[in-house]
Amino acid sequence: MTTHAARSWLFAPANHERRATKALELDADAVILDLEDAVAIAEKPVTRAVVRDLLARPRTGAALVRVNAWNTEFCHGDIDAVVGPDLDGIVLPKVESASCLIAIDWLIANLERQRGLAHGSVDLVPIIETARGLAGAREIAAAGTRVRRLAFGAGDFTLDLGITWSAHENELAHARSELVLASRCARLEPPVDTVFIDIRDHAGFRASATLARDLGFQGKLCIHPDQVGITNQVFSPSTAEVERCQTIVDAFEQAEQAGLASIQVDGYFVDYPIYEKAVRTLASVRSSLSTDKRSASR
Repeated sequence: MTTHAARSWLFAPANHERRATKALELDADAVILDLEDAVAIAEKPVTRAVVRDLLARPRTGAALVRVNAWNTEFCHGDIDAVVGPDLDGIVLPKVESASCLIAIDWLIANLERQRGLAHGSVDLVPIIETARGLAGAREIAAAGTRVRRLAFGAGDFTLDLGITWSAHENELAHARSELVLASRCARLEPPVDTVFIDIRDHAGFRASATLARDLGFQGKLCIHPDQVGITNQVFSPSTAEVERCQTIVDAFEQAEQAGLASIQVDGYFVDYPIYEKAVRTLASVRSSLSTDKRSASR
């Protein structure tokens, strides 16, 4: 799994070979082959072989598998079936405690060792999607596992709390902010935001993605190919923003050499925090460009 911020995470039903194959060819930064909600209970065991075949196929981005929840009869078999050299990561739903995460991390580590994989080569992305999960988010984030980022699942979260998942998503503000805070306190990457279930409402999806970006998320879970392009655009700096950041960096570094650490750039006050934010933005752009080149040659 790439270490730079990934914007678009597209779910694909693991038991629908055509749709999953098409998803792997799209411009999503990561495709999540879904063994959980997209697969009927009776089909879960037999779909594991389909997943192994899909993982061996060419793809443009990272390929992960969402396994069934840790407390189901399917989780261990799912992980055992898919951990291998073609897997970039495991997406673990309904995580509610650090102990659960530590146990799954231990299992993956042992499978890596048995199968000749480098330790930590398989990423682990926990989805926080229950009241208990949110209450334990800081402990989960700081558990000291291979986890580099958390993800948020609003569908099960709103179901668990008995609240209405509205189009404006105001009811999700606290949960989103808590995941951003928990991630930062544990020195993880910014989290990945929840799906948006009205696949025809592109304007609503863009508004949801923009809000998540402004709250501090690095990307968004997607459930339809049409959402991928919007996500990549929203979570990528515009040309104007990149140019402005470069102007800030150039002006501030020149001023710093002259002994100044607070200046004005085009009428805006710039000091070290503003300068460092601009440097971070430019670094993320360079990282994304580098990854895009590697994906194109894959």
